[in-house]
Amino acid sequence: MNIMVEQMLKKYQVENLYDRKNAMKEIMQEIVLCGFSRAGFFKEAAFYGGTALRIFYGLDRFSEDLDFSLMAVNPEFDFAPYFPTLEKEVRSFGLNVTIQEKKKTKESNIRSAFLKGNTKEHLLLFYPNMQVSGETANSEIVKIKCEVDINPPKYATFEHKYRLLPAPYEVNLYDTSSLFAGKVHAVLCRAWQSRIKGRDLYDYVFYLTKGASVNRRHLRERLIQSGYITQDAECTLDEIKAMLSERFDSIDYAQAKSDVEPFIRDTTSLNVWCADFFKQITEKLTETT
Repeated sequence: MNIMVEQMLKKYQVENLYDRKNAMKEIMQEIVLCGFSRAGFFKEAAFYGGTALRIFYGLDRFSEDLDFSLMAVNPEFDFAPYFPTLEKEVRSFGLNVTIQEKKKTKESNIRSAFLKGNTKEHLLLFYPNMQVSGETANSEIVKIKCEVDINPPKYATFEHKYRLLPAPYEVNLYDTSSLFAGKVHAVLCRAWQSRIKGRDLYDYVFYLTKGASVNRRHLRERLIQSGYITQDAECTLDEIKAMLSERFDSIDYAQAKSDVEPFIRDTTSLNVWCADFFKQITEKLTETT
């Protein structure tokens, strides 16, 4: 096993195969992030979303995907030029993966790419001295999904952060206020349909617990782009709180809890989830100045 990967594994408390798979995938995500950095990806893009919140701000839940946003609109953006360096870096850590950009079937502002490898092979790489492979099908695939928004809403603010593992690298990412704006937008606008994404609500609580303020200008641009509000809407902080309050009244909290439970260790924090809880904590919402 790569010595840096071995060092990264030490921070994980693993009790079963599910924990081992999550730890493996989280480390793979960070290796991919390092590869993107070395490929020069962050000269035009920024990291955001749940995985950014986990890696750089301490979110205590597993997040499945790597989400990015261009810093300027570019409808011609293409993932492919970054793949050779990314693949070289990823393979240098012993990961045997293939990288492929998803072909567009309809017009979208999101470009997607996938890194795929054999789950059993990678479990044996990460846990060579443990009997972890017998319970895993030979055909099971571990997948890292990467998405980039090529038409980013305006007024996001960014910061640069550094990581030492798996190797020293730099990332350009949304700062906490812009990340929070994206999460408030998700709570308001995500088309949950029959599957309510309780992870959005969990992250929302996390931001407020950390005392994060919201980048209101960026949130307004996101809401306009989604058609949730019109261009002439002022979108004051009080109006945002009112929109959230209405949304919280419409949520099936039993479904929301069942969505997030597989991604967290301490599920007792979900016991207080109800419309009144979310509306009361939303009174603490502030905006950046």
